[in-house]
Amino acid sequence: MFDNRESVQLLNTAIIKAKEKKIDTSYEDRLKEACSRPAIKALGAAVTQLSETQKISRDQAAIQLIESIKELETIWTDYVMMEGINNLKNILKGPQTH
Repeated sequence: MFDNRESVQLLNTAIIKAKEKKIDTSYEDRLKEACSRPAIKALGAAVTQLSETQKISRDQAAIQLIESIKELETIWTDYVMMEGINNLKNILKGPQTH
């Protein structure tokens, strides 16, 4: 792998540049559109409900909801990544003879 260091660096740079081109820079429009979705209204209701049932501030409730969602996303990202790594390992091993 170290023999390919220059090629790997070139490919990594190309991946980053390709992602950079796909970034949508219309933040204001995207934010306005996202905030007008019914899901955001539902999250607001969830914040209120959590705040009332747990006797915490709405700020604390919002933080707890967001942290919980981020944790779920991280867990699933890690799971999918490990599945992909395991699949790649099996592919790289090639057919095994017993």
